[in-house]
Amino acid sequence: MCVVMLVCFRYCVYRPSVSQTPPEPQTSRGRQADGGGTIRLKMGSLHWARGFGQPGRTAGSLWGWNPSPTITAWEAGWNVTNAIQGIFVLGLPFALVQSGYVGLVLLVLSAWVCNHTGRILVACLYEEEQRVRHSYQDIVEACCKGLWPYWPGLGGWMVNVAQVIELMMTCTLYLVVSTSLLSDSLSGLAVSRSVCSLLSLIFLLPCLMLTDLRPVSTLSLLCSLAHMLISLLVMLYCLSRASSWSWSCLSLSVDPEDFLVSVGVIIFSYTSQIFLPPLEGSMENRGQFDAMLGWTHAAACIMKTMFALLAVLTWGAETSEVITDNLPSDLRPLINLCLLAKALLSFPLPFYSAEKDGDSAVSTSSPHGGRGVSRLALLVRSSLLMTSYLLALLVPRFSLLMGLTGSVTGAAMTLILPCLFHLRLRWGRLTSRDRLVDVGILSLGLICSVSGVICSLKRLVEGL
Repeated sequence: MCVVMLVCFRYCVYRPSVSQTPPEPQTSRGRQADGGGTIRLKMGSLHWARGFGQPGRTAGSLWGWNPSPTITAWEAGWNVTNAIQGIFVLGLPFALVQSGYVGLVLLVLSAWVCNHTGRILVACLYEEEQRVRHSYQDIVEACCKGLWPYWPGLGGWMVNVAQVIELMMTCTLYLVVSTSLLSDSLSGLAVSRSVCSLLSLIFLLPCLMLTDLRPVSTLSLLCSLAHMLISLLVMLYCLSRASSWSWSCLSLSVDPEDFLVSVGVIIFSYTSQIFLPPLEGSMENRGQFDAMLGWTHAAACIMKTMFALLAVLTWGAETSEVITDNLPSDLRPLINLCLLAKALLSFPLPFYSAEKDGDSAVSTSSPHGGRGVSRLALLVRSSLLMTSYLLALLVPRFSLLMGLTGSVTGAAMTLILPCLFHLRLRWGRLTSRDRLVDVGILSLGLICSVSGVICSLKRLVEGL
C-alpha cells in the first residue's frame, strides 16, 4: 500500500519537462509569466534549473550566473522518506508495546504534527510569496531582530551549532550501526570491531566528493528500497504466524516513564525538518513542496503503523528493543545485510547537510571553474568524516548519548522552534485556529524535551 501511494504521488506532483527552453528563475513558490508566455524576472536570488539542452552550456553560464543543480519533487520525496524511515523504525514495535493502544494514535498524530511543522518552517522562508530566506539560520536571525542588538548573530550561531551537532551525531549513529551489523555478519571470520569500523569508513569515502543533492537523492532512493525490502520481509514473516496473534499485549494502562520514552521514539522517527529548507530550495518547482511532504508522511505513517502493529501482534510482550532480534536465525542474516546497506545508504544525506554547514564559508567549486571540490572544502569534509569515525570507535554505545542530545536538539529543531518562528514572523496572518495549533504543538515539544532529557540522563547514568 505504501508503494502504491508513493507511485500515485510520483504521477501527481512530477511532470518531466520536454521543452528545451530554460525554466524561469525560482524566486517564489509559483510560476509567473505574462500573457504571451514570456517569463517575468523578479528581484531576488536567481535559481536556474536546467541548461538550454546544449552540451557543456547551462542557463546560468550563458546569462552570467552560477548554475544551481535542482531536483524534482520525486527526488525530494525520496530524501524526506530516507530521513523519516531511518534505523529508528526498528524500535517502533517495542515503543508500541510500551505505549499500548495510545501508541497507535501517536503514530498517526506524530505524522501529522511533523508534517505541519515542516510546512510552517518552510513558510517562514517566504515574505509576500517571495523566498527571502534560505536556511534555518536565516529564519532564526529574522526572528531575533529587534529583541537585542546581539541576538540575531548569537541566535543564528547557536542554531547552526545545534544543527551540526545533531547531524554529526546522526552520522556517528549510522557508523555505529554499520560497524555492529558488519561485525555480526563477519563473526565467523573473527574480524575485530575496529576493522569492521574501518571497512565501513572506506565504503563512505565517496561522500567527500558530493557537490549537490542529485546523487544524494539517488542514494536515498536505494536506501528507501532497502527499507521497503526489510519491512516487507518482516511483515511477511509476521503474516505467516497470524494464527498465533494476540491483542493482549496492548493495553490502555502503561508505565508513565516507559510511555514518555515511547512518545519520544515515535515523534523523533518522523523528524526531517533540519533538511527541509535546503531541500525545498533545491526543488525545480517549489509549489509542489507541500504535496510532496504530505504524501511522504502519509506513506510513512501507513508503513510504520502496519510494521509496528504486525510485529507486536506476533511477538507480544517478548518484542525486543530492535525487532530484528526476534527473527529466526535463518532469516536474520539476510535482514542484517539489508540493514547494513540501509545504514550505509542513509549516511550521505545527514553528512551532506553537515558538510554544507561546515564549508558554507568555503567555495566548493574548483579554481578552474568546474564543479569539483576545492582542497579546503575537502579538508573540512574529511575532518567531519573522521570525527564521526573516531566517535564511533570511542563511544560504541553512542545511542544513549544520542537519545540525550536528540531530546535537546531534536525536540527544539522539530517541534519547538518551527512553531515559535511561525508565531513570531507570521502572527498577523494567522487565524485563531492556527495560533492555537502552534501553541499546542509548542507545549507538546516542551514536555517531550524535558521528559526525554530526564529519562535519557537516568538511563545514561544506569548504563555507566
